Amino acid sequence: MSKNGFVYIMTNTNKTTLYIGVTNDLCRRISEHKNHLIKNSFTDRYNLEYCIYFEEFAYFGLAIEREKEVKKWNRQKKEDLINRKNPQWNVLVTEHGFVKNPRL
Repeated sequence: MSKNGFVYIMTNTNKTTLYIGVTNDLCRRISEHKNHLIKNSFTDRYNLEYCIYFEEFAYFGLAIEREKEVKKWNRQKKEDLINRKNPQWNVLVTEHGFVKNPRL
C-alpha cells in the first residue's frame, strides 16, 4: 500500500520566516501549526500559520527527498519556488482544506 506525501512551506503574517515540512495529511498538519499544538517548536515560536506553497507526491519517500532538497536552498531560491506557483503568497491550504480562490 503506497502513501502519498506533501512538501509544504509555511510563513508568518509578515512573511519574514519560512518553514519547510513534509506530511501525509496536509490539512491536519496545517491545523497543528495554526493551533500551536507543539509548544516551543519552530513554527510555534515564529507564528508560522500560513501555508503558501505545497507539492504533492505519489509516495511519501519522494516527499521526504524533496523536503531535504528544498531545506538546503538559500532564502532567495525558496522565494523563487514560491513565486512561480503563488506570486502573491496567498494562503493555499487551511485546516479546513485547499483554498479554491486563494487570497490573503
